[in-house]
Amino acid sequence: MTDSVSDGTPHLRRSVGPTQLALYALGSMVGSGIYGLIGKAAGEAGSAVWLSFLAALVAALLTSLSYASLGSRYPRAGGAAYVTDRAFGIPVLSFTIGLALVASGLTSVATQSKIFAAIVADLAGWEASSPNIIAVGFLLILSGIVFRGIRESMWVNVVCTLMEVSGLLLVIASGLSYWGTIDYFEIPPERADLGLGVVVLQASVLAFFAFIGFEDAVNVAEECKDPERAIPFGLIVATLAAAALYVAVSITAVSVVPWRELAAAPSPLTAVLEKSAPSIPSELMTLIALFSVANTALVNYVTASRLIYGMSGQGLLPSFIGRVHKTRRTPHIAIAALLALLLLLVVAGQIADLAAATVLLLLVIFIAVNAALVVLKRRPGEASGRFEIPIALPILGIAVCSLLLITRLASADWRAPALAATLLACILALYAILRLTKASQR
Repeated sequence: MTDSVSDGTPHLRRSVGPTQLALYALGSMVGSGIYGLIGKAAGEAGSAVWLSFLAALVAALLTSLSYASLGSRYPRAGGAAYVTDRAFGIPVLSFTIGLALVASGLTSVATQSKIFAAIVADLAGWEASSPNIIAVGFLLILSGIVFRGIRESMWVNVVCTLMEVSGLLLVIASGLSYWGTIDYFEIPPERADLGLGVVVLQASVLAFFAFIGFEDAVNVAEECKDPERAIPFGLIVATLAAAALYVAVSITAVSVVPWRELAAAPSPLTAVLEKSAPSIPSELMTLIALFSVANTALVNYVTASRLIYGMSGQGLLPSFIGRVHKTRRTPHIAIAALLALLLLLVVAGQIADLAAATVLLLLVIFIAVNAALVVLKRRPGEASGRFEIPIALPILGIAVCSLLLITRLASADWRAPALAATLLACILALYAILRLTKASQR
């Protein structure tokens, strides 16, 4: 595997090892997970919230294993867009999946940049008009890191991930003495008629999104030294490590702070630390939150740029947008295009509804990825990878993700599904325009 082909065309640089990839995936999961979801999940499941994270682990592990197997078979940037194209050979499907993932990454980066700016402005005591300026500055710095190179992005990710995990370990350590002091199977009384199992499963739908990070790992496959081994190792280690942290943190949180108070707290883990370790400044968790937010934005920015690069290589997007910088070995045109879109999103605001819509699309994408693995495993002559799983697992993954999607649709208001449908319509319109443009140039 080389960084450039014989004609001198630059390719992405291979510099990522298995441990870095595991930290990369873990940073993506933790950054968008437990820090923001623990309070909401406790509100739904009460003190039994830890069971919801265990149930979510089972659901997440099915799709994680499918991504791991596909990554060992086809270590290509483009992730879901590439494997669905290989499995089904329907360009419009692959194009839609790829751009839906890009849209999800964009909304995540834009959301995190606004959160980052709000935290910084609050800490510094700046005026309400400052956050947009801070958010723009944050995006410019972020794009500079992503452009600079995958090595630099990975090192920033490692630092941020270690800070995130340290924050969770601090919460666990400070609250260990509270373990065993409550009933860990208590659910909200108003939901008691549903039973423990149903309540836990309903809350696990929310907890499932704390494990999302599969696509992020697969999309840097062309920058891994040994992707066939690194991707399965990184994904499985990250998923299991995240689960262990989530369960321990959720047990600690409800042990220290009653679940009703935890659900109402603006910053649940800060509330836990204030009670279990009052001598530790509350600003410390705020600082760790900054690292968490920055890491989530960084990982999603890298993923979106590699998706565009991969789709360009597949012929799904114009070839020029996937060009790689000769010196930095990064897809610089894709990075610049994403920056322009991100700046528009941040200035325009109203990102929350778009984020809710892309969450629905992610579940559809996970269904498609599991289905792609089933098709590819059944196809005669299709080469196996270094990490294979029984065909029953992706089939179960389809069933679980379908159930989560139905549950999510039933619990969401009409705006998220409507916006998701609108986003899909826009993607299909762009596909038609690109096809017509390509046809007219022949």
